[in-house]
Amino acid sequence: MKASAFVYPWDVNGDPRAPERIAGLGVEQVTLAAAYHSTRALTPRHPRHRIVTAEHAAVLYPADQRRWEGRTPRPYPAGDWALGDAYGEAADALAAAGLEVHTWVVLAHNSRLGAEHPATSVVNAYGDRYPWAPCVAQPATRAYLVDLAAEAAVRPGARGTELESLGWYGLQHLHAHDKTSGVGLGEAGQYLMALCFCPACREGYAEEGLDADELAASVRAALEPLWQGAAAADDGGWAGVEKLLGGETAAATRAWRDRTARTLQEDAVAAVRAAAPEGFQVLLHADPVSYHCGANPGVDPAHILSVADGVVVPCAGGTEPLVPFAEQGRAGAVIAANFTVVSGMGGSPGTLAADAARARALGATELRLYHAGLASDGDLAAVREALR
Repeated sequence: MKASAFVYPWDVNGDPRAPERIAGLGVEQVTLAAAYHSTRALTPRHPRHRIVTAEHAAVLYPADQRRWEGRTPRPYPAGDWALGDAYGEAADALAAAGLEVHTWVVLAHNSRLGAEHPATSVVNAYGDRYPWAPCVAQPATRAYLVDLAAEAAVRPGARGTELESLGWYGLQHLHAHDKTSGVGLGEAGQYLMALCFCPACREGYAEEGLDADELAASVRAALEPLWQGAAAADDGGWAGVEKLLGGETAAATRAWRDRTARTLQEDAVAAVRAAAPEGFQVLLHADPVSYHCGANPGVDPAHILSVADGVVVPCAGGTEPLVPFAEQGRAGAVIAANFTVVSGMGGSPGTLAADAARARALGATELRLYHAGLASDGDLAAVREALR
């Protein structure tokens, strides 16, 4: 199976050995960050630094000022962690080593945007804002995400793109010094905490026959036993949401959120294709359960494979999420199994060969390896052995 490794520009720029080292893993492709959220990243082999702190979400190339003039939201330029055209410099070096370069574009995940423009954020049933989570129902935010997808995806020389966070974000975030795990909410509770009550979403609920104030009150009432110490039941996913909200109400919230995410995904993919050369590949990071939130937002497998060229599926917790995509039987669709190969982040590079074989048996057509820059030398040696 074709394999691609995720890479940041700062893993490559300033390290002349990096491109050949990555190519030497046995991968044919790299998925190189072009727009990325804030992070603190290890660079264990770089000759000039060991830690890179990306202080806020940014584009890692010079944004087109004509596109963004006078607009809010608009992309933020990177600071000294990715000056100038950091993406382009790294892409050229990687291509010179014989690697096919695809862009990696993070979209609806931006803490600086939420801090500076609070009205763009998801608002939960208690009125708390999630500054890391732009609400994807708001018209100005949707226009920003669609244009950012097209601009960041279609960089010079790129053969394709992988769009991350193209959908709803919820409570789960791994925020700086995150301290939110004291109460177990379960999958149903996480869904309720992800429901947005910004003005755009309140109008959306009304379109589905719901009163937003009554819905928010129902959400708070359903969550109250958990705050008081009741254990979250193994609620079986969506059945747990229906139990908490009632079947009709739960279905109405999901109808609004599914429609909002679907149309955004359709518009973003169309914008990328309109800006891209023929043959440009468009993949989405995706979860096969449509009400899930996060970097791999939930999608309907049949729908998304009719829109994009394929999906990148998180497999750190097992390869079962591949099955709903493979079952579509869509000829030519890319179904990429994404494995963490950084042992210090819970990955298991030593079992990559077996994991890849299992993924292939379940319908995976390609591999994604997270992350060539963050992994230790031992982890990379295990990857080389597995791919050989």
